[in-house]
Amino acid sequence: MCKTRCPTIFRAFSRSQNVRIDPNSLSFNMWKEIPVPFYLSVYFFDVVNPDAVLLGQKPQVRERGPYVYREFRHKSNITFNDNDTVSFLEYRSFQFQPDKSHGLESDYIVMPNILVLAAAMMMEDKPMSLKLIMTLAFSTLGERAFMNRTIGEIMWGYEDPLIHLINKYLPNMLPFKGKFGLFAELNNSDSGIFTVFTGVKDFSRIHLVDKWNGLSKVNFWHSDQCNMINGTSGQMWAPFMTPETSLEFYSPEACRSMKLIYKESGTFQGIPTYRFVAPSTLFANGSVYPPNEGFCPCLESGIQNVSTCRFNAPLFLSHPHFYNADPMLAEAVLGLHPNQEEHSLFLDIHPVTGIPMNCSVKLQLSLYIKAIKGIGQTGKIQPVVLPLVWFEESGAMEGKPLKTFYTQLVLMPNVLHYAQYVLLALGCILLLIPIIHQLRSQEKCYLFWSSSKKGSKDKEAIQAYSESLMTPAPKGTVLQEARL
Repeated sequence: MCKTRCPTIFRAFSRSQNVRIDPNSLSFNMWKEIPVPFYLSVYFFDVVNPDAVLLGQKPQVRERGPYVYREFRHKSNITFNDNDTVSFLEYRSFQFQPDKSHGLESDYIVMPNILVLAAAMMMEDKPMSLKLIMTLAFSTLGERAFMNRTIGEIMWGYEDPLIHLINKYLPNMLPFKGKFGLFAELNNSDSGIFTVFTGVKDFSRIHLVDKWNGLSKVNFWHSDQCNMINGTSGQMWAPFMTPETSLEFYSPEACRSMKLIYKESGTFQGIPTYRFVAPSTLFANGSVYPPNEGFCPCLESGIQNVSTCRFNAPLFLSHPHFYNADPMLAEAVLGLHPNQEEHSLFLDIHPVTGIPMNCSVKLQLSLYIKAIKGIGQTGKIQPVVLPLVWFEESGAMEGKPLKTFYTQLVLMPNVLHYAQYVLLALGCILLLIPIIHQLRSQEKCYLFWSSSKKGSKDKEAIQAYSESLMTPAPKGTVLQEARL
């Protein structure tokens, strides 16, 4: 039994030593400085008919992009704790890649004015006098429901007098000062302090998040289940996966934990992988999938309300083009064409180590807008969830890291796996050689003894004939032929 099980146990032990978060492990540098080149591809929805939307007509959008950015990540403040955990900050920065983009950051597009329309939604249940004051303030500052700005401004921030006004009179309303941009908080910043288990003492908990920003659960949502911080930090997972394994991770940007499910097995550059995808219930509303009730108030199924973690702005998270959502959402906006090939997300993981080989995470950010009585800037806008942008974070292992990974974590274990059978065969051969030699020796002895016994009478006859030849014959006798 040891001959069949011990090699497998040894391989599992050696691989577990390689993937734990330890400065002496093979994958530590890969965990510290992710060698995979990540790219952020951003697609914008350019509103074609803003004036018609203000008159109550259906919005029409045109997809622009992608505008591609190289994403750089590195961990700092790495601190190993006594309870088998490690804490760290991961910083990110982005660099525009014109050669991979369909356009420049100087391109202009028409988009909803998030600050104006979000502020209008927040004033919906306020007294009419406050609404009229806001309308006057918007008019004085030159604010409108739609804006024409560059890609760079929308991405990384632009100056707006409304921001200064809000911060002056409502200092705790906005979580940012100065410029406002959809991705401004992500550039040259960190995603919070993650504390994860190293797997050195308890391998079963490797990579699982213990705390985020010192919290074991968040307080954005309306149920304990939705507030739980589950899974990993989204970079590596526990090794030795099976098709029954699910991928769970906590996303600070989505303010929630997410779970992906196994779809199929495959290969990436000769490396076996498991593909994990989003279940249809990921953004389902509470009526379709009751465990998601804590994320409500909800609208149609397939979009998640993230206003509670986005300064109460009516923002919604979903798959691009409302893929896998209620068809009413895509039908309410002209120019949307959801399909699985272009708009679904996936992660390809090496199941033995839990390390991602190839990934493509696609999400969309939308704004719920409608006319607010008393605020003139909203006109006659019909209630609609209007897409703002959708983005894809993608990365694939390549070059030297891929070669090193394949050699040390795929090729060498396979060589050792087959080498055990080769050595076993050689051992059997070496064991059989003396046995065969002994058998052949016994066979020769038997044949010699058998032939000796069978030919004794013939030997006696030959000996008698030889003696007769040496004895002289009597005179007068005639020699006769000796017959044997």
